[in-house]
Amino acid sequence: MINRINNDGWSRRRFLATSAAGATIAMAPSFLIGCGGPATPPTGPADLSGTSSGGYFRSFGVDDQIIGKVLNSAMGKGGQYADLFFQHKVTSYLGLEDGEVNQAYSNIKLGCGVRVLKGDQTGFAFTEDLSVEALTSAAMTAAVIADGPAAPLLKAIRRVDVPQYYTVEIPWTDVGIEQKMPMLERANKTAMAYDKRIIKVRVFTGDSTSRIMVANSDGKISEDTQPMTIAYLTCVAQDGERREENYYSFGKRAGFEYYNDETMDRLANVAAKRTVTLFDAEQPRAGEYPVVLAPGLSGILLHEAIGHGMEADFNRKGKSVYANRIGKSIAPDFVTIIDDGTNPNERGSLNIDDEGNESQRTVLVENGILKSYMHDRISAAHYGVKPTGNGRRESFRYPPVPRMRNTYMIDGQHKPADIIASVKKGIYAETFTNGQVRIGSGDFSFYLKNGYVIENGKLGRPVKDANLIGFGPEVLEKVEMVGNDMELNVGAGMCGKDGQRVPVGMGLPTVKCGGISVGGVNDG
Repeated sequence: MINRINNDGWSRRRFLATSAAGATIAMAPSFLIGCGGPATPPTGPADLSGTSSGGYFRSFGVDDQIIGKVLNSAMGKGGQYADLFFQHKVTSYLGLEDGEVNQAYSNIKLGCGVRVLKGDQTGFAFTEDLSVEALTSAAMTAAVIADGPAAPLLKAIRRVDVPQYYTVEIPWTDVGIEQKMPMLERANKTAMAYDKRIIKVRVFTGDSTSRIMVANSDGKISEDTQPMTIAYLTCVAQDGERREENYYSFGKRAGFEYYNDETMDRLANVAAKRTVTLFDAEQPRAGEYPVVLAPGLSGILLHEAIGHGMEADFNRKGKSVYANRIGKSIAPDFVTIIDDGTNPNERGSLNIDDEGNESQRTVLVENGILKSYMHDRISAAHYGVKPTGNGRRESFRYPPVPRMRNTYMIDGQHKPADIIASVKKGIYAETFTNGQVRIGSGDFSFYLKNGYVIENGKLGRPVKDANLIGFGPEVLEKVEMVGNDMELNVGAGMCGKDGQRVPVGMGLPTVKCGGISVGGVNDG
């Protein structure tokens, strides 16, 4: 539900009265539904901001006794496993256009998703009503996936400590519009002042605090408080009859302390620079060239063209080009790729995934050898391995599926300047916008927004509006040099799959790929 901002805030009674309606659905994949190094975690109880030992959701009437009763109902028809995913999420947005507020609203989610597994089939239902009657009804709906004797009654419930990979000094629940407005106004003013050709600026910020609790039929309960913030600025510039538009964004699992004058000036100046640079840029000549991928945002190519193919559900179903290739060489021996949920405060980091599994640093490719897929509970059982902490969902309304977290290639041995110097004629790809990937085959097309021609080992004129077209596994095999300057992209990345969107991180050092097709202008 969406509620306009009210100066007097939301009382718990008013919130509960507004969110009393419930909804229930049932789904099953086969016949009811249809896409640096690790931190050392200090372990301790999840941040529940002083709530009772029964956990955060006790304030909504959900105690351990109710959890046990609902789980027993979920297992009542012979399911092999069941879990409950509770979520209370408060999200706020504030935006300016032409210096005036053009959006200000909040979004509140409260509910529970109930999942029952039998083999690789899933029964799923959700409810926005956390009464014991509604929860039990959802559990019985999800249980229809199974048809057999009830599992033994749940005997004990234990709450477990979770690692902590994100910290918050100023929670978003304590921050109002009056504190956000000055930073947006600063970014707007800074961008407008960058170049007289900039005629329009749009800037917005979003923040959320999501409380989750995962309880399963093994008797385990895990809780987490997940912060998130994003900021996004778009510039429109005009020079005579020509108009150009570009953007910059950032996203973190952090509180209001992340924002200061420096971060807002960077948001404005990078967006403005990217925009006015386009006036001097031209489309490159079409052809097949060596492409040097800049550090940071170029990780989107790694994420889309390669990373999705390493999600275990695609391999379990035989849809990925990497199916049956564990233990085999898929890249040069100087390439190592990580999917990591432990990077402190990064956008894709997790203390626990949405199945309650602790996050971890998962080595996907080590020295060119495919070592692991990204697993949720279902795929881990299929392959006889442990889950990797990649079971993710958009909200309590969806079942979890294997998803990326922060996916990146680790540093190599080359200096970035030496990589550029090694290219006689090619393209330096800096920023991207839209892209398309065919998961099964690995074919991709990415739209290059900002880049440069490389001529005789030096960066030349800027280029724009070109498509990079290729085959993900082939491009990975064609990696020739890897720089020592890995960056995680700071942008507000979102990943879509199976109709769900989740926040992710991505990164790359400077990387030279031999021979990628570049769609541009023809000589004729």
